[in-house]
Amino acid sequence: MQYSISDLASEFDITTRTIRFYEEKGLISPIRDGNVRIYTGADRTKLKLILRGKRLGFSLEESNSIIELYNHDHGNRKQLEVLLKRISEKRELLQMQMNDLESLILDLDGAEARCVESLRKNTIKKSA
Repeated sequence: MQYSISDLASEFDITTRTIRFYEEKGLISPIRDGNVRIYTGADRTKLKLILRGKRLGFSLEESNSIIELYNHDHGNRKQLEVLLKRISEKRELLQMQMNDLESLILDLDGAEARCVESLRKNTIKKSA
């Protein structure tokens, strides 16, 4: 099956500029018919995987390296193993960031409580 740039942009709710950017980065390679870009099913699949990787927080380079692991003759076992490893690493990083944020929120709560208490004490002193 073949797709135009506007077909893919509409399907994935992205701009044609985004698709051209991925093309410039060498992530997808449409066939050219003059100035018209013709995308294959493989290009569509790659675009879908790039966008999924983006939603998962992977860089374009990370997504591309995972996509490139697919081997037509031997399937996607290696690709899936690497993806699972990267997902685990991403989850661990996000968990650390979440812990840091929770700690920061507790610090902010403490600072806020001290400020409110100081204001309360100052108000009592002024009215006395």
